[in-house]
Amino acid sequence: MLVRERNPDFAIDGPLQYDAAIDPDVGKLKQPDSPVAGQANVFIFPDLDAGNIAYKAVQRSAGALAVGPVLQGLNKPVNDLSRGCTVDDIVYTVAVTSIQAGAR
Repeated sequence: MLVRERNPDFAIDGPLQYDAAIDPDVGKLKQPDSPVAGQANVFIFPDLDAGNIAYKAVQRSAGALAVGPVLQGLNKPVNDLSRGCTVDDIVYTVAVTSIQAGAR
């Protein structure tokens, strides 16, 4: 609701089930009036555990580049890494954290 109030021109909707958010056919079926169903490009998860499950599943099964999780709303830049992370995961997370610190 905050995003809608502050940026009324943003195409935003939710909550959407993941399949409705990314698959145009499912999006039309489940959320026919949604401005983003089937073409979403930002996903916000309800908590850190849900986000970790989703990004690790995609990263490991599809060989995708995953940067995150990126934590927001804290007083200082802090990001999390799993014990199972790769060297690339560390490098990308350090880069994101450095950018966050520089923006302060």
